[in-house]
Amino acid sequence: MQSRAVGAAFAALILAACAATPPSYPIAHSPARRPPPSPFPTEPRAPSTPVERSAPLTALKGWEAEDHAAALAAFRETCGAARDPAMAQVCRSARAIGPLDRDRSRRFFEANFRAEAAPGDGVLTAYFAPEYPARHKKTEEFSAPLRARPADLKTVDAGMFDPAQTGRSGAARDNGDGTLAPYPDRTAIEATPPGHALAWLRPEDLFFLQIQGSGVLTFEGGRRMKALYAANNGRAFVAVSNIMRDRGLLAGDNTSAEAIRSWLADHRGPDAEAIMRLNPRYAFFSLAPDDGRQPVGSANLPLPPGRALAVDPAYHQMGELYWVDAETPILKGAFPSYRRLALALDTGGAIKGEVRADLYLGLGAAAGAEAGRVRHTLRLYRLVPKDGPR
Repeated sequence: MQSRAVGAAFAALILAACAATPPSYPIAHSPARRPPPSPFPTEPRAPSTPVERSAPLTALKGWEAEDHAAALAAFRETCGAARDPAMAQVCRSARAIGPLDRDRSRRFFEANFRAEAAPGDGVLTAYFAPEYPARHKKTEEFSAPLRARPADLKTVDAGMFDPAQTGRSGAARDNGDGTLAPYPDRTAIEATPPGHALAWLRPEDLFFLQIQGSGVLTFEGGRRMKALYAANNGRAFVAVSNIMRDRGLLAGDNTSAEAIRSWLADHRGPDAEAIMRLNPRYAFFSLAPDDGRQPVGSANLPLPPGRALAVDPAYHQMGELYWVDAETPILKGAFPSYRRLALALDTGGAIKGEVRADLYLGLGAAAGAEAGRVRHTLRLYRLVPKDGPR
């Protein structure tokens, strides 16, 4: 999970914040690599009055205003991730009929799905793939090393060290004598010389790259490379937003990722390092040539911007289709609501719970500026196939 950060500064929103809903997004067609979801979750608010547990799609708030053609295009591109036989059958039908206009796309969804409400209210956040400047050698400004996955890091069941996390992916350090230990936290890792650094970044950029999980780096001379998530140290993710608010470092309504990164940049040095080290999770990367394409999520498919969700795999399966109904933003400057069809195509360490989702918004500054302000009350509806495609 997790939100925001883009290069030297966040760009301003390129779309008017007064719009009732954000615009449609293009559909990605090629892989790159997966970012984990956005940070800075907040506690769910008191539940609102739910709709019926099972309902036709026409009963969903905002359904008529949806761009059903764009939603069907995203569904056709990514529905192959679904393992449910009924969903696979609907997927084959959608791919067989090809693109449809907005009205016929709406009728396709209504004929093939019904909505089931998840219990209670939760939280929607958003994430994106950032772009940052980087250097081949350390400088005073570019002082944070981008580290490759260490040879002594082993992927294990997280229940090895915390029974409550059994079944989730974790990390351990191979001691070289046949024993395993919890992998060191951020503070310990940063105290260790990096050896061969893949690149050097500004500290606040590296911190947010680790939160997002992947991005594009621009080196001296303009060469661009993708920083791809390789592993993490298995430590729990700790959001710094509420801590900074409670310490009076940020205003209560301005704990957006943009505000956090600006504060870290303005206080670069011991003060910023102390805040970043409150989050013990640390991510490692690899580099690959930049192909200009969207990242790939946990479902091993490109993430269609505005149509892909990171969810908790304990409650949701990859490839499932959802109606997102999110409103009442906490952060100033946010879009008032997000109502749309989206697919579960990714996961993230900060995304836990049945009514908790992270919406992927795309690549670059504009997506990052929007993603950093998404923290909305969420009602989530799973779209369940009817008896068969129609």
